[in-house]
Amino acid sequence: MPSTDTSKTPVNGHGPEEDGVQSSSEIALRKKVVVVGLGMVGVAFIEKLLKLDAKRREYNIVVIGEERHLAYNRVGLTNFFQHRKVEDLYLNPKEWYASMPDDSLNYQLNTRVTAIHPTQKIVTTSAGDEVSYDILVLATGSDALLPRNTPGYDAKGVFVYRTIDDLQKLIGFAESVKGSTGAVVGGGLLGLEAAKAMMDLESFGSVKLLERNKWVLSRQLDIDAGSMVVELVRKLGLDVLLSKRVAEIEVDGDNVVKGVLFEDGARLDCKCIMFAIGIKARDDLARNAEIKCSGKSGGIEVDLNLMTSEKDIYAIGECASWESQTFGLIAPGIEMADVLAFNLTQAKAHSLRKFKSPDMSTKLKLLGVDVASFGDFFADRDGLKETPARKHGSKKEGVETNSPPVPVQALTYKDPFQSVYKKYLFTMDGKYLVGGMMIGDTKDYVKLVPIVKNRTALEVPPSQFILGASKGEDEDASDLTNDTQICSCHNVSKGDLVNVVKDGTCKSIGDVKSCTKAGTGCGGCMPLVQSIFNTEMKAMGSEILNHLCPHFAYSRADLFHIIYVKKLKTFSEVMKECGKEPESLGCEVCKPTLGSILASLYNQHVIDKPLHGLQDTNDKFLANIQRNGTFSVIPRVAGGEITPEKLIVIGTVAKKYGLYCKITGGQRIDMFGAKKQDLVEIWTELVNAGMESGHAYAKSLRTVKSCVGTTWCRFGIGDSVGMAVRLEERYKSIRSPHKIKGGVSGCVRECAEAQNKDFGLIATEKGFNVFVGGNGGAKPRHSDLLAKDVPPDDVVPVLDRYLMFYIRTADKLQRTARWIEQLPDGIKYLRQVILEDKLGICAELEKQMNDLVGTFFCEWTEVINDPIRRKIFQQFSNTAETIDNMEKVEERGQKRPAYWPKVSTTEDFRGTKWTQLTWQPMTETSHFVDTPTGSSVNVKRGDTQLAIFKIKEKYYATQQMCPHKRTFALSEGLIGDDMASSKLWVSCPYHKKNFTLNGADAGTCTNDSELSIAAFEVEARDDGWVYLKLPPVDELDSRLGTEKWMVKKGEAQEPFTRLDEKLKGLKGRKPFGASHLAGAMGEKAAARKIGVAGQDGVDW
Repeated sequence: MPSTDTSKTPVNGHGPEEDGVQSSSEIALRKKVVVVGLGMVGVAFIEKLLKLDAKRREYNIVVIGEERHLAYNRVGLTNFFQHRKVEDLYLNPKEWYASMPDDSLNYQLNTRVTAIHPTQKIVTTSAGDEVSYDILVLATGSDALLPRNTPGYDAKGVFVYRTIDDLQKLIGFAESVKGSTGAVVGGGLLGLEAAKAMMDLESFGSVKLLERNKWVLSRQLDIDAGSMVVELVRKLGLDVLLSKRVAEIEVDGDNVVKGVLFEDGARLDCKCIMFAIGIKARDDLARNAEIKCSGKSGGIEVDLNLMTSEKDIYAIGECASWESQTFGLIAPGIEMADVLAFNLTQAKAHSLRKFKSPDMSTKLKLLGVDVASFGDFFADRDGLKETPARKHGSKKEGVETNSPPVPVQALTYKDPFQSVYKKYLFTMDGKYLVGGMMIGDTKDYVKLVPIVKNRTALEVPPSQFILGASKGEDEDASDLTNDTQICSCHNVSKGDLVNVVKDGTCKSIGDVKSCTKAGTGCGGCMPLVQSIFNTEMKAMGSEILNHLCPHFAYSRADLFHIIYVKKLKTFSEVMKECGKEPESLGCEVCKPTLGSILASLYNQHVIDKPLHGLQDTNDKFLANIQRNGTFSVIPRVAGGEITPEKLIVIGTVAKKYGLYCKITGGQRIDMFGAKKQDLVEIWTELVNAGMESGHAYAKSLRTVKSCVGTTWCRFGIGDSVGMAVRLEERYKSIRSPHKIKGGVSGCVRECAEAQNKDFGLIATEKGFNVFVGGNGGAKPRHSDLLAKDVPPDDVVPVLDRYLMFYIRTADKLQRTARWIEQLPDGIKYLRQVILEDKLGICAELEKQMNDLVGTFFCEWTEVINDPIRRKIFQQFSNTAETIDNMEKVEERGQKRPAYWPKVSTTEDFRGTKWTQLTWQPMTETSHFVDTPTGSSVNVKRGDTQLAIFKIKEKYYATQQMCPHKRTFALSEGLIGDDMASSKLWVSCPYHKKNFTLNGADAGTCTNDSELSIAAFEVEARDDGWVYLKLPPVDELDSRLGTEKWMVKKGEAQEPFTRLDEKLKGLKGRKPFGASHLAGAMGEKAAARKIGVAGQDGVDW
């Protein structure tokens, strides 16, 4: 994105030319919203403002974050110890920020706003920059309190629990005091979380929780409930010391913590202390700008619309003081973000929303203990703050300040055997529920909160709330009203969830989470979210028919089992047995799926006659097709381990054939720009040097990424390279519903990123923890732990079962992440199937995988050794001549294809009026293969490329160029049919634009009416040739010639022009290929010297 009016380049780093041009007047009219603080509340406001402003586009947002991290889930901070990856806590991936349109969002990290100048509407930053604003939103949050009057508070070994940096400091210090005692001061929500963090660190010999009251969670629970929590957490290994007030922190001569002295004279030996005694609103920035702040309690004072004492300056979250109250929970902050975003965008058409007294109900799992409090949960102690309505719930009577406390009745249930405690508070007549608290069993929390919030008159006796609370294991949302809050972290109601399902916005539980944010905070609401989603889909009649395509009334999983049981081995057999029309050609959806199933079961060569017509272009030519019609070449580099000799061979081949080289994310080398007609020769050289197909073109195992583990790393505790190589060698080449990626890390530092792979291993002292169902991509997902401490010898059987079960049961093109999400009970069910053999199929799964991997062969080696297979790799069937399909651009010492223009070619090729047409022999009939799936070739006439198709003994011909992106590949596309209408089509392999081949509509595009292609009459004659009725060569070339339509340099705007200008002259910059050493040879001369010495015959 373009920069703000600061001198800094935004971290997003892309310009408007990448997202489409906006008029300067449009941009100038937009107001700039500057948000100070990129925490949970800050990013919630940004998300909501962007969403609500999507149509109007009235605002551009600049957010300035003091931390060096993007917004992360502070509620889930303790999870950091499990993975040590900050990115796993991010509320949105980095790509989300960069994906925002136009100039709508810019951000700066690691930057502190130092001053606000309300009169000039400017803020200054720690970098000395000035940022102007139209609207300023302060979301600065709060600081953790330290007892600065306590001697030793600033000693080494004293920490607070607030940010990732706090945790990282704790991690570093804990290593130096391993085995000692750690102490947490404060027994509130934050204190229990901090204690869990210390325990999860596994560095301390013991962890003590020090609480000044007689029980923990004194702000949420009464003494009975708090005492039960104490008992439960003690059983979990946390030593709780009650009624303890810290008088002094004892230190040694180096000012390092050595113990704690209490006010009662007792002392405790400890090496580390973490304070979790509360928070203080960060209001200094506002105070210094003379913005009104609350005196005693602190916080920036806001009105009902969240505006401060200065016009156009707002405050939200923990820094805001509303009616002299600040709020330390996330839910009120999210509600503030909702209110402000609504008012800034929707108030022109709606009345202003006012921030109202927030619901302070909480439901958490602390140290494994379920705890909840709701409504006026201390009404029996302090009196009722507000009486519920007396008639029909319509009149809300406030309690007068001077009136005596309104009494309530408490209904209490305590089960010491199951560790369950419930106390519900009712009005004296039992007609209204006003609040309560729960320990252990909190399933009814979500039903009780709206009853209190809406002041609903009760229709059942109070006792039923206790006796009828448990209705089974599953949470049910059927009796909840639409205004019931389901997700308290992000203020999502049942109605919000129902609406996005009913209007078709969300068709999966993943869509619901992404769209509404429900379940992305603490995650406790997910069972109800799932229940609501399932109920609504069923109510809409969306018993979703998971049919593969119009040709089959079966899902992919159904077809797999039918083909497996009946041992069907060809497309014709499957169509006759399972298809709606036994003689159908299929389509671009079912063909690759059936090709994948047949390969998963029998592993025959995918380019052989029975299967070739089922393959998408990548599998058809055993290489990934690229933008300019060339292909990429990726040899297998198992586990990322490669010898210098193979590197030399790869470099030599790339140089010889002019290939662009890039290291992949899976630790391999990708060579781009290989012409189809060169693929066989390229692979001959690679296979000759001991390499084999990397299957980068297939829906199969790609790579098993690894760190060096114990091979080299001083921290490694497992041989990650050895395991990765073995796993990649085992599962290479097996076809699956989608691509599979693996990873193996040698320790918990997780350098191989195994927890975002389809399967991943992390070494432990006892073996490997096995994770499954992770992926990056458009919808990233962190993987689930399938099995813990699996011995190395048992890893393969576990993965055999998992992968084969996935291959058997997943939907078409479904990654393992989505597959696991859609399994009943998800990972829990998968563990039962894979580890406990719930279905009794584990032995069969292992045998099936063993049989499959036993059929391995290198697909490229087979091609090299077979003259018939080699013939497939010709550009044209009627000539040995070749044509480039796109101009290349020199960049950083290599050549890449020119950028595609943003608009398609909408010329009416179909309606072209030729001056004259004559029959011309174009190619021999022997070039076509008689298969039920059809076959095709590319031919050249003059400078024009044409596609000819043979389908059920009939021939069809069109131009080769797809007008969508001006690619020359229609002959490589899959052929489909509709038996009812007798329509045939070819699907372009690039973006699946379908063009009709026959009848009056020949040449039309069925999924983009603006596109069309020219079609030609064609016939096969007795002389063995296929003839096309064509115009003269000059006329044909002037209309369809390759030179005329190939994409050329300069047609699309270069994306980095402005950025390159900014980077010019920066210190340390040098030309690519040059050396920093004075008088050195540089890249080309050094390579040439090596090449000459090796006498490899390549012109380096």
